[in-house]
Amino acid sequence: MNPVSSNSNNNGAPPGAGGAGNGTGGSPTFSPLYQQIKALITQSLQSGEWKPGELIPSEVELAGRFKVSQGTVRKAIDELAAENLVMRRQGKGTFVSTHHEARAHFRFLRLAPDEGVPHHPDNKIIEVKRMRAPAEVARLLDLKSGDAVVYIKRVQSFEGEPTILEELWLPGLLFKGLTAERLVEYKGPMYGLFESEFGTRMIRATEKIRAVPADPTAAEFLQVAEGTPLLCAERVSFTYGDKAVELRRGLYLTTHHHYQNELS
Repeated sequence: MNPVSSNSNNNGAPPGAGGAGNGTGGSPTFSPLYQQIKALITQSLQSGEWKPGELIPSEVELAGRFKVSQGTVRKAIDELAAENLVMRRQGKGTFVSTHHEARAHFRFLRLAPDEGVPHHPDNKIIEVKRMRAPAEVARLLDLKSGDAVVYIKRVQSFEGEPTILEELWLPGLLFKGLTAERLVEYKGPMYGLFESEFGTRMIRATEKIRAVPADPTAAEFLQVAEGTPLLCAERVSFTYGDKAVELRRGLYLTTHHHYQNELS
């Protein structure tokens, strides 16, 4: 990884950036120095130089490596921490975030009980198979139509009550060897399995949410009458480099639960 020059101008840009246009009336190409450092650290995370859960070098060490000020490194790490790519631990340093952390378990599970504290559902795997990607799945995962995907169907229950019916599609090339047996025997969060055994870490996701009536299949698995109102969430999850690595469609029964999000 090439070091970044510390000879920046007063606005934090490297030499020559300066916020000037490209001479053809286009928009400026200015990029603050801390953003460049953030990109370099992200490249190291993406390449696996520092694994999930591992301590990354100190701000002083990174400042020396990239030949920039410690303040510039701190600002870059502040943004990475805000995006949940790294996690600061008081008195211990900065660590690569991992889905095995307790606080990460509910980051992607937004269904909360109306009463009591959130807890993990029990999973029942209905089906796992390799198949050719349908056109819409291929489009959302940036695959070619017909590329191999792993399809997973499961029901999640809270205190014995079926609450979530989910379908997942994963790129077949990334998830070779993922079987129903492996999913059943793995006791941690599914994203933890993806991270530790398939080297794929989900770092962000986009969701579309709408209300739908339960069709016959959903009604059977969720043990409700056809036409019962359900919350439908379609999520595309991304790893480093904004690469889509999971499509998930969930049907949520909200009789005793609600969808909860924090806006900031």
